[in-house]
Amino acid sequence: MIPHIGPVRLEFILFASTLVGVALFHSKTMYVALTGLLSVLIFKWIYVVDFSLYTHIIGGGGHGHQGGEWRTLLNLLGLLFGFAILAKHFEESKVPDILPNYIPNGYWGSLTLLIIIMLMSSFLDNIAAAMIGGTIALIVYKGKVHIGFLASIIAASNAGGAPSVLGDTTTTLMWIDGISPLDVFHAIWGSLGSFVVFGLIGAYQQHNYQAIQSDAPPGIRVDFGKLAIVAFILLLAIATNYALDFPALGVWVAILLGAFFRSTPWSELKHAWQGTIFLISLVLCASLMPVEQLPSASWPVTLGLGFVSAVFDNIPLTKLCLVQGGYDWGVLAYAVGFGGSMIWFGSSAGVALSNKFPEAKSVFRFIRHGWHVALAYTIGFFLILLISGWQPHAPHKKIATEVTSQHFQ
Repeated sequence: MIPHIGPVRLEFILFASTLVGVALFHSKTMYVALTGLLSVLIFKWIYVVDFSLYTHIIGGGGHGHQGGEWRTLLNLLGLLFGFAILAKHFEESKVPDILPNYIPNGYWGSLTLLIIIMLMSSFLDNIAAAMIGGTIALIVYKGKVHIGFLASIIAASNAGGAPSVLGDTTTTLMWIDGISPLDVFHAIWGSLGSFVVFGLIGAYQQHNYQAIQSDAPPGIRVDFGKLAIVAFILLLAIATNYALDFPALGVWVAILLGAFFRSTPWSELKHAWQGTIFLISLVLCASLMPVEQLPSASWPVTLGLGFVSAVFDNIPLTKLCLVQGGYDWGVLAYAVGFGGSMIWFGSSAGVALSNKFPEAKSVFRFIRHGWHVALAYTIGFFLILLISGWQPHAPHKKIATEVTSQHFQ
């Protein structure tokens, strides 16, 4: 008999307690996440007779884990570590140092930087866009970056990826599962609408806190070798994401090849490992939750999923929605893609950027200064409904099964 507290199974209580612990003990997030994961695993081993962690990760068996979680976890591990090195290569190329000569001064410079991040994330992984944007911000604001602006950087990286099957893991999952890229593209209305809110407010916060450096120091020379390695990493990431659904492989092939031409900042790994283990632990913990079904697909449910994705990893949420079917995929892409921006650990881009800016690892401070992201999400969501409406697609897996069945009859 699996224990419940009221109608709620105990593993949900354990997972919720882990998230509360992360919020309260933000200086010990890795240890809190590992403790929560261990408690859920112990619960599974005691009360779920046929539970196998090996099967859950490697695959095989039933319960919807035939493919296992290894690909998601390994990809995430590789990207978080790899893009930490990419960001340092980009910083050492000196491009961020000369950008003040090309970005407008004052308030409009901060807004322009957010636009650049959003555009980059439409074809790059959102982790890369956030890390590059954070590296630029660190230089042009002389190390003084407002938490509200960090929240806007995360939001820009997630908003840019929502309408693109190349820009976010969730939309890539939809594409691989048979959803047309055109069916998610109208998420762009939500992204643009949300940007008007988080972009304008975030840029205002940063400008009042620390204005952008008006001119680059003289005598700076760009290291084009380092810049070429950055471009090579991004190109291979896009290629392996498209061809193999495994962008981390391309990232690390490029990093290792680049090491023959320029020194590699391996020391960055020691700054990223705690945040990486933290997110891997949360993702694995979330994947262990017995979420066999969701309420029937509708726009209110999808709106709620966006808020849920701020604390519950959006990858298993997206998988569940794909199996269920019946969603408007563009609205869902915006909700689960952008919703994680509301809390620093709600998206992999947020965790990666917080490794670079540890002051963001406080749920209370992040929400206090980044309140505009939740407002932006809500406004963007209803803007999609206003422009495109709710246009649910028939469950594509069911249709494919019926077509295959008729073909062999």
